Amino acid sequence: MDQGAIAGFALLLSTLLPGCGISAEARLRQKLASQTTGIIRLPHGELEISSELTLAPGAHDLEIVGNETRLKAADNFKGRAILVLENAQRIHLHYLEIDGNRQKLGKPLEMAPPENAFRVWYPDNGLLVNNVAGLQIERLHLTNVVNFPILVSQSSGVRVWGSTVEDSGSKNARGRNNLSGGILFEEGCSHFEVTETTFRRILGNALWTHSNFRAPRQQDGVFTLNKFDTIGRDAIQIGHATRVRVDGNTGVNIGYPVDIIDVENLGTPVAIDTAGNVDNSTYARNAFKEINGQCIDLDGFHDGFVEENVCTNNKGAIAYPYGGTAIVMNNTHPDTHSTNIEIRGNVVEGSKFGGLFLMGSRNRILDNVFLGLNLARCPERASPSGCVYKTEEEPELLTSGIYLSPLGSRLEETAGNIVRGNRIAGYKMKTRCFGFAPGVSRAANTIEGNTCADEPPAQ
Repeated sequence: MDQGAIAGFALLLSTLLPGCGISAEARLRQKLASQTTGIIRLPHGELEISSELTLAPGAHDLEIVGNETRLKAADNFKGRAILVLENAQRIHLHYLEIDGNRQKLGKPLEMAPPENAFRVWYPDNGLLVNNVAGLQIERLHLTNVVNFPILVSQSSGVRVWGSTVEDSGSKNARGRNNLSGGILFEEGCSHFEVTETTFRRILGNALWTHSNFRAPRQQDGVFTLNKFDTIGRDAIQIGHATRVRVDGNTGVNIGYPVDIIDVENLGTPVAIDTAGNVDNSTYARNAFKEINGQCIDLDGFHDGFVEENVCTNNKGAIAYPYGGTAIVMNNTHPDTHSTNIEIRGNVVEGSKFGGLFLMGSRNRILDNVFLGLNLARCPERASPSGCVYKTEEEPELLTSGIYLSPLGSRLEETAGNIVRGNRIAGYKMKTRCFGFAPGVSRAANTIEGNTCADEPPAQ
């Protein structure tokens, strides 16, 4: 008798003989393992899960519907995730709560070493999706998950809509975040979407694609209309991807609580971050408030658009111990150059240091508004705001509204950029509006039609 027949017989036996001792967890496990298509209606109420639930081999065109169902990891849970969807096609999962029992199962875990798949490194996840083509996730509530509430790997056509992710992620041995806690796509995912989903109290990155140089890049993704509140690392990170749109997301309190920031591994919090090689992508119409870090990081971003985003900090410099320049370019990935980026119509209100770190060539910086710059009042007030970075080699780095430099992670010619129509105001910005690192010529760039004004920063 094959496995499916055995599971079906056991399910029939448990129905005819309810006193035979088969638990609700076992009945659900049998149902998931035996039905390849159609509709599976989950039982009402809470079920404790002791090991990962998996689908039948070859599952396809399968709908899994919750009925105020809560799958909670048991105190002795062991597995990659509470629910594992693997090697399947066209799955629809909705109206379900997953509780990872982080209070009992959580333990210190270092973040994965570079160039490792996270699905292999991090156990105790909520939902693991691996090698799935076509998945609709709707109205899921994921809470108290030890590591990743949703981890998607090597999959395509995955859409998450109208869900809630909260109180998730683990720490390393030093009590810092280890990247975990949110929704992650990795290993060449394509045609993915996360929309109208809420993230609250996430220790690591909330919504992101993993920058693994050994894996194919992610492609054709959309993160839109999501909400973020109290995120320990990045609200959104686009890593090693092409053709991704980040649009209309909002958030508050990025980089809090302060004590979980991974300072030892330079895990500076960012509202919208970039890693690896990212091109043909757009970050537009996003709005974030109270950012203890950077507004937008463009490390590896090229041939793309950054438009009409708003970042607002309303407090003094002391409230942002890990604050920095609002928008920063870089070129860490060896195949990237900071070129052909259009930064247009963005608004920054309150930055600990400058408004924009500009490097590379053929970039267009147009009609942006940078207000309340240099909250730290560098260099006149060196402590406790930290006005000490490269003070001898590049004394204007932290004090300029827009700073042009040839050096990020690698040397880059900074020429042929257009900087036009920007409004720049803040501490001594009338005279410190633009700064130029050694090796950068103002004449090699078009800088015209900008307005610069002094504006006292918040106390």
